[in-house]
Amino acid sequence: MNDTYDVVVVGARVAGSPTAMLLARAGYRVLLLERARFPRDTLSTLLIHQPGVALLKRWNVLPDVVATGCPPIDRASYRVADIHLEGCSWAVDGERAAYAPRRHLLDAVLARAAVAAGAEFREDSTVLDLTFDGDRVTGVRVRTGRTEYTVRAALVVGADGMRSTVAAKAGAPVEVEDPKLTCAYYTYWSDLPRRFRLYEAPGSWVGTIPTHGGATLVGAYFPQHRFKEVRADALGELLGAVGAIAPELREQMAGGRRLERLHGTGDQRNFFRRASGPGWVLVGDAGHHKDSITARGITDAFRQVQLLVDRVGDGLHDPRRLDDALRGFHTQRDAMLTADYRHTLTTAGLAAGKHQLALLRVIAGSAELTDRYFSAMSGACPSDEFVTPELLDLLAAA
Repeated sequence: MNDTYDVVVVGARVAGSPTAMLLARAGYRVLLLERARFPRDTLSTLLIHQPGVALLKRWNVLPDVVATGCPPIDRASYRVADIHLEGCSWAVDGERAAYAPRRHLLDAVLARAAVAAGAEFREDSTVLDLTFDGDRVTGVRVRTGRTEYTVRAALVVGADGMRSTVAAKAGAPVEVEDPKLTCAYYTYWSDLPRRFRLYEAPGSWVGTIPTHGGATLVGAYFPQHRFKEVRADALGELLGAVGAIAPELREQMAGGRRLERLHGTGDQRNFFRRASGPGWVLVGDAGHHKDSITARGITDAFRQVQLLVDRVGDGLHDPRRLDDALRGFHTQRDAMLTADYRHTLTTAGLAAGKHQLALLRVIAGSAELTDRYFSAMSGACPSDEFVTPELLDLLAAA
């Protein structure tokens, strides 16, 4: 095994594989490590919003994702109280559709793209520790199969999820943290309309997302304080929530069948970790995680990857330039994601207030504003730019 690389990327899913791919395309020698073996599923809302789709297009990976048979999602609906919105996000780089590929397919596509770019990919490889020279990370200690070895690198990228080993070993502090707000359960159902639908009621949220092979993800969110109660009969709770706030969906489900076991979690953490330090950086859920209710995890991981690679540029082998680039990534990552993080926490509160409902009633009266709303949901319209003077005037006149 070669033990010296320019970059070691730990984690080969939606943050790690694109990082390895883009850095390999930039001419760096990249080792991509993944503790699992592909193909393998993982907990996920699946949805790639339009800004994420645009990045797949930019990276020339979108055709491979589409070739998996994943259907385009070009309409969205949202019901809450007496309000019904139906529309679509704005296009980003000409891409109006979202996609929701199963993760065992998407992650494999991304890993293959990294290998095609020149990265070396090792599965069944667990990072045990980091190596240091003073306070600078210089590599990783790895176990692949029964073999333990050390890999040296100018940069170690932690793309290893919410419980990141790289973050723990680097001592990356949590700089922003908020309480867990929801727990979520989902499964896959047959013979449902292939539409992205959202339903909200006090204390409950239900959604459907079409994916491969005629299957539709059907999920429900509940307040975190109900986790133990919900977990005791998670399928019953999911079906009960659907019946209570989306009766037409429940009726449609009666004509289909459940395709898989139930998936779920009560560990929906909300935080920003420090993103970088000497010789190391965190991308994706390793550095920032938020409730999955807005389904922004994959899209925001892609955005972080592009930001990181743009910042690093050709400066990887100059420690001073690299450290400056990583500090800039940290600052820009927080600026890019904070507004959407706060919006997600509001949504995960599962309690649409009267002011929010009044705003939604105004939006429902305009196709243009409805698309703008779904654009804010996707990230095509920055959430802090959603409310315009014109919208405020309409709200005041309502």
